[in-house]
Amino acid sequence: MIEKEQVIEYLKQVQDPELNIDVWTLGLIYDIKIAEDALNIQMTFTTPMCPYGPTLVESIKMKLLSLEKINQVDVEVVFDPPWQPNDELRAMLGV
Repeated sequence: MIEKEQVIEYLKQVQDPELNIDVWTLGLIYDIKIAEDALNIQMTFTTPMCPYGPTLVESIKMKLLSLEKINQVDVEVVFDPPWQPNDELRAMLGV
């Protein structure tokens, strides 16, 4: 079975097209569930009306489906709790 750390490494390869920072570092990934050959990812966007939201979801699915033995990836987008960048990320973003 795939390890959570492997999934995280693959998520770190998916960049937010607007901020050019990966979805893991941005803190957009809230939960990862692994079941045999399937993954369930719970995530959020930087804003509810994020124009790149559908692109991010599709990029995550494509990247994770390239993992050996993974045949299904479901991505659930939630907005509770709302996204809040941590202090380190705020410094990276200059805000």
